[in-house]
Amino acid sequence: MSRIGNRVLSIPAGVTVTENDGVLTVKGAKGELSLKLDSLVNVKVNETEITVERTDDSKRSNVMQGTTNSLISNMLVGVSSGYEKGLEAVGVGYRFNVAGNKITISAGYSHPVVMEVPAGLSATLVSNTEITISGFDKQSVNEFAAKVRKVREPEPYKGKGIRYKGEQIRRKEGKKAA
Repeated sequence: MSRIGNRVLSIPAGVTVTENDGVLTVKGAKGELSLKLDSLVNVKVNETEITVERTDDSKRSNVMQGTTNSLISNMLVGVSSGYEKGLEAVGVGYRFNVAGNKITISAGYSHPVVMEVPAGLSATLVSNTEITISGFDKQSVNEFAAKVRKVREPEPYKGKGIRYKGEQIRRKEGKKAA
């Protein structure tokens, strides 16, 4: 039995939730998100809370109940307070620069890497080695942060590269002299 699927979600103040034709729409101060619901779950929307129920007792129905509940929870948090993901560049000469909706990354290549910030997201420069990506859709924030990190992933010997804020890199020991 799904424990996450059984939790009752409370709707924050200033957020409206509507469900029609198998599509759940959540509107808030930050934006609007929608989710196509699976036929194995029923979503009941009251004025202050949302519950997700299964249509039968199959294993897939149990899985979809927990997944749908988590997705709706992420949508409620996103449209009310939003999501942020911090990145930091570690290494000599590694830095970020934000101009408009473009991020310029100097990460040890012979050329700077320019990435365009997707619509609905914003990138703010904390310092020249730290950047924060924010938006109201959790999936798109984390996906874009992963793309930026992939420009130069942290390496295990010196720890140089682009990493998430607070990420611990498992370090390896180098070669030993004979």
